Amino acid sequence: MHAAWLLAICIWGWSNPVHHGWLAAFVVLQGLRVWVLAGLGPRWTTRIIVLDAPLVARGPYRWLSHPNYAVVIAEIVVAPMVLGLWGVAVVFTILNACVLTVRIRAESRALAGSG
Repeated sequence: MHAAWLLAICIWGWSNPVHHGWLAAFVVLQGLRVWVLAGLGPRWTTRIIVLDAPLVARGPYRWLSHPNYAVVIAEIVVAPMVLGLWGVAVVFTILNACVLTVRIRAESRALAGSG
C-alpha cells in the first residue's frame, strides 16, 4: 500500500506546485519520527516480535501506545497535501486505517499471549 501511495503522489503530483505550509508540517513529522524511533531504539522493526521485557515507556511512548502509527497516519495525509492531492490523501487514509486496524489487533493479540 505504501508503494502505491508513493506512486500516486509521483503520478498525480509531479507538476503541482508545492504548498509550503504542508511541507513544513511534513518536516515536523520527520522530527517526530526520529523521536519515536529513538524511543524504541534497537526494538524498532516492521515485524511483530514479543520480547521478554517491559514495554517501552520513554519518549512519546509515555503518552501514546502507537506513536509510530500516529506519525504514519499523519504522513499519509500530509505528504500528498504538499502537492495539493486531497483525493490521494483521502483514499490512502481509508486504506491505511484498514491496514492499521488489522496490524494493531495482531500486535495486541501477540502481547496478550505473552503475559
